[in-house]
Amino acid sequence: MVRNLLALIAGLVAGMGVNMALVSLNAYVLFPMPEGTAMPMSAEVSLEDMAQFQEYISGLPTTAFLVVLAAHIGQSFVGGWVAARLGSSRPMLLAMTVGVISLAGGIMNMMTIKGPTWMYIELPLYLVVAWLAGRMEIRRQASAG
Repeated sequence: MVRNLLALIAGLVAGMGVNMALVSLNAYVLFPMPEGTAMPMSAEVSLEDMAQFQEYISGLPTTAFLVVLAAHIGQSFVGGWVAARLGSSRPMLLAMTVGVISLAGGIMNMMTIKGPTWMYIELPLYLVVAWLAGRMEIRRQASAG
């Protein structure tokens, strides 16, 4: 049980790492934020900061949102796979737990940051890719014998 809990934590950390790497690539390299704009990373962000960030978001091209979509889905897939791979048992449960936690974060993100409506397509994909990650690990374990 302890190993599964540690695997879950490792999966969440790995998934967040993928997410933050792609989102940072987007915000600082591909589509740099204007000087003085900060990403809202905590509850202590002022309304002025949020308004600046929302203005930046509203000016982004579709390509930028595809990178964000890849970041969010990557979080659920990579995190789910890492948790499933490192756990001692129940790989699908571990992968889907990462998927559900990622989905909860995605819903909170959608409620906070106003992106294009088509981005709502990502919400069910959190669970789909987590399931795929769990299934991939189950097949790997079965073939390993």
